[in-house]
Amino acid sequence: MMRFAMITMTYQGGTTVLLKTGKQSVIVHAENGYVQKENEIVLLEAPEEKPALRTISWPGEYDIDGVSVCGIGHDEGASVSYMVEIEGVHFAFLDSPLKDWSDSQIEFLGDIDVLCVPSDNPKALQKIIDDIDPRVLIPLNTGGAEKYAETLKVCGAQGKEAVHAFDVKKGSLPTEGRDIVVLTPQK
Repeated sequence: MMRFAMITMTYQGGTTVLLKTGKQSVIVHAENGYVQKENEIVLLEAPEEKPALRTISWPGEYDIDGVSVCGIGHDEGASVSYMVEIEGVHFAFLDSPLKDWSDSQIEFLGDIDVLCVPSDNPKALQKIIDDIDPRVLIPLNTGGAEKYAETLKVCGAQGKEAVHAFDVKKGSLPTEGRDIVVLTPQK
């Protein structure tokens, strides 16, 4: 029987999210100047010519220490959204500003358990959420207070209590419906 470890998600602000399990962590959409920690995989929003070791910044498929990462390029590769599979859980982190996604890009993502979405384009959000159909939805505050409030409304998360961390495990995901988690930034 395969056992999966708990993954703890914390929101760092913007579109930056930290996934931590055991001794390994993945920081998604790290800000410029971010200092990489030991055993950490860093996923950057925009391509870099010579990224550091264990840093991904380009579209493509990667596998680092059992963590699968798929980078999906936007605007001719100028920005990158990511699908990350860790401990059997499939996460998607959409880049900001939120782009229109083609059917082939959505299909390329595959089945997503946890979807993190920016709040800067609430009008485009509902179609993307419906197309991806995640088990857990996490709206990120990237568009200011007014757009974030509208995004929470679109997601059905108005009045939902914000938490500092979200723990997820392969067997703990909802089998029907969708959970919505509101995370507060931790710096």
